[in-house]
Amino acid sequence: MADNEEQLQSLDELAAEGDEMDFAAEAGFEEIEALRAERDELKDKFMRALADAENMRKRSDRDRREAENYGGSKLARDMLPVYDNMRRALQSVEESDKETNAALLEGVELTMRELISVFKKHGIDPIVPEVGDKFDPKVHQAMFEALVPGTKAGEIIQVAAEGFMLHDRLLRAAQVGVSSTPA
Repeated sequence: MADNEEQLQSLDELAAEGDEMDFAAEAGFEEIEALRAERDELKDKFMRALADAENMRKRSDRDRREAENYGGSKLARDMLPVYDNMRRALQSVEESDKETNAALLEGVELTMRELISVFKKHGIDPIVPEVGDKFDPKVHQAMFEALVPGTKAGEIIQVAAEGFMLHDRLLRAAQVGVSSTPA
């Protein structure tokens, strides 16, 4: 009988050990699930941080390009009256004065060419409308409207000042006179 009691006691001990092992396995499983959930959460945060970093890089590249292309637009806009004045000076010279002031005119022409060269170098291109072209409100500014026989409504009849583009942005609209529709 003592043998039976020892066997029962060892069976009870084994059952208790099994219960402890089941409890430990269940606790280990819960811990593994908690670690998996934490891993998934950290992976999600990491992927979001990578996406944010990539978006920031793209945004800074775009901002840098815009600063390079358009950062000097205020200076460029301030230089346009210099261009206009030099152009007017060259256009106002009479034929009789050309020989007398040849050196001065050559200097002004060279300065004008250099200014145009600098404009081109920095992406500033002139908008040069011609009389008879169609008025385009995207690049032209109507300074006046007049009825001119032999023209169609919306045609440019006079160019007061050239316009300029800075890369793909309008720096200054060309100032023009436009033919109006007869009443």
